[in-house]
Amino acid sequence: MLELNTQAAIITEKMAFTSTNRGLRQLNVGIALMLSASATAGYNASQINSLLVLPEFAFFLSGLNASAKGLIIASVSLGSFLTFIPASYIADRMGRRVCVSIGALLVMIAAIVQTAVTHPWAFFGARVVTGMGVGISQTAAPLLIAESAHPRQRRKLTGLYNAVWFCGSITAAGIAFSTLSLQNSWSWRIPCLMQIIYPTLQLVAVCVIPESPRWLVSKGRRGQALAMLTRYHGNGNREDVVVQEQYDQICSSISAEEDLKSASQWSAFLRTKGDAHRLAICILLGFMQEWTGNGIISYYLAPILSSVGIKDSVHQSAVNLSLQVWNLIFAVGGASTSDRYGRRVLWLSSTTLMMIFLATITLMTGLFAELQIIEAGIAVVPMLFLFCASYDFAYMPLFIAYPAEILPFQLRAKGLAITLTTDSLACFFNQYVNPVAFSVLHWRYFSLYLGCLAFFMAVVYFLFPKTQDRTLEEVARIFESKECLSVESADEEKDFGTVPYAPKSQF
Repeated sequence: MLELNTQAAIITEKMAFTSTNRGLRQLNVGIALMLSASATAGYNASQINSLLVLPEFAFFLSGLNASAKGLIIASVSLGSFLTFIPASYIADRMGRRVCVSIGALLVMIAAIVQTAVTHPWAFFGARVVTGMGVGISQTAAPLLIAESAHPRQRRKLTGLYNAVWFCGSITAAGIAFSTLSLQNSWSWRIPCLMQIIYPTLQLVAVCVIPESPRWLVSKGRRGQALAMLTRYHGNGNREDVVVQEQYDQICSSISAEEDLKSASQWSAFLRTKGDAHRLAICILLGFMQEWTGNGIISYYLAPILSSVGIKDSVHQSAVNLSLQVWNLIFAVGGASTSDRYGRRVLWLSSTTLMMIFLATITLMTGLFAELQIIEAGIAVVPMLFLFCASYDFAYMPLFIAYPAEILPFQLRAKGLAITLTTDSLACFFNQYVNPVAFSVLHWRYFSLYLGCLAFFMAVVYFLFPKTQDRTLEEVARIFESKECLSVESADEEKDFGTVPYAPKSQF
């Protein structure tokens, strides 16, 4: 009973904290709108999966061979791959908000062009531009959220960022399902035009959310950074302990990094063992996000369903839409529980469950293909849902949150760009190679991803340190500690979310 009363008191305190802080409410509205950057990526990445079940879109691509179709399917990933690194310079030099605005505008322009095209290769070009816009906004939006959010809410909001990806995929699946009955090209043109929804919300968000205080300090605009923290984190009270401690940490951390002339150069990733460790994690995360088996399920659901006997386009669309809603539920659940259980526990448990369910999918698909056992084909569908749930509660919320946490400010944009670039490269490989490999190997192709999952399990166990209950500045420093891999360290760190914040000397 005492524990329940304590939890109730904590919840009441948090609600009162938010409800009485007008600046924080405005900040959270801006962050909520900025989450639409992730939904934009989700819409465009999964849109092709929704379009592939539309007969009119299949007719539009009917004159192309399998290789050309694979290239068009992978076009968004190609565009993103080209822009993540340049976007890191825009985010660092011009600001997070400007970078988001440029990306949103590109996606909106490309959506209009994509709707009007009459040739598959013109469609390909518009999709590449769409990917470029997604890449630019994706580089800056999570940084702006992580660097602007109140410390009590940062971990949940950064985890929620990538989970909102499924809001975009649900929208894409829902719109495509609603246009399935149209007997003309508008059945796929309308979903293309609706790409402007989430970029529009990004532009609204830019008008509401303030610039990152960390970026402001890095540009010598410390007064503006303190004013931002005072208004949005301290409810107008400049002497608030949270405001002062954050401001001191940010200034001290960025000043220390600026003392090293090479702190913001790409070579800084190889300066120390800690920096090289960060670089390894950033690169590995990009491959982990796409090579766990989720890539073939996310982008080639229709062929998988056809391979187990579900060939009706209405049924495939219904499964696709249901799966996206299911994904959102578990991704949000993972983002909400990451503080309680820690990033590392989620990584390990998620990877273990994915191995179990993918092995079952491989077995069931093989039984249906080789022995024509109908029950085995039917069993694949719930196994797909369970596999996706296992992926969603760790890989989706932590893909953006984890690299944003482990990197120091001067390398944060570049490190996230490396992760996203690696992810887009792995995604491009998935989208371009998967149809060819799956058509040749069929159900045996899943075995490749089982091997990848086993490798990723070892990677998480040996390389991913604990980041729970630390500020951005504290997380960045643990990589310089000899005990950075002691993931169950008993050292107690301050927790902004459950106890009153008590300042302590950090420098």
